[in-house]
Amino acid sequence: MSTGAWVVVAAVALALGFGCYRALTDGRFRGTRAVAVEAAPASDATPPHAWDAVAAAVPDATLGEKATLVQFSSAFCAPCRATRRTLSEVAELVPGVEHLEVDAEHHLELVRRLGVLRTPTTLVLDGAGREITRATGAPRKEQVIAALGRAG
Repeated sequence: MSTGAWVVVAAVALALGFGCYRALTDGRFRGTRAVAVEAAPASDATPPHAWDAVAAAVPDATLGEKATLVQFSSAFCAPCRATRRTLSEVAELVPGVEHLEVDAEHHLELVRRLGVLRTPTTLVLDGAGREITRATGAPRKEQVIAALGRAG
C-alpha cells in the first residue's frame, strides 16, 4: 500500500471514531458547572444559582415549581428545533416543569457566565434554581425525564 492510501485509511478511521464518540455522548446529561461569581462580597457564603443569571438576562422567564428546562439555541441549528419539541413535550407532560428557550446569540454574556460551549445545551434547574445537570446536543425524551427525576 502506498503512503497516500495509509493516510486515507487513517483519516477514515479517525472520522469513524469521532462519529461514534459523538453518537454516544450527544444529548447525555452530565454533572454541573458552578456559576462564576462576579464581584461578590467575600462574606457571602451562599453560591449563586444558575437561575439568578438566567432571570437577570431574561426578565420575563418563570421558574418552574418542580424544575426548569433551560435550552440554549441558535437560529440555524437543526438539533435545536428537535430539542425544543422534546423539551416542550416533557414540560407539558410533567406537572411543575417549565421550558425556557434562550437565544444564545442574543445572550452572549449569559452563555459565557454559564459556560455554554455549543447549541443546543440544556440545563436542568431544580425548583430553587440550582443547576442539577446539563446536556449538550439533542437529548431524547426519556433522557430528559430521567434527568428531571434527579431534580426532586
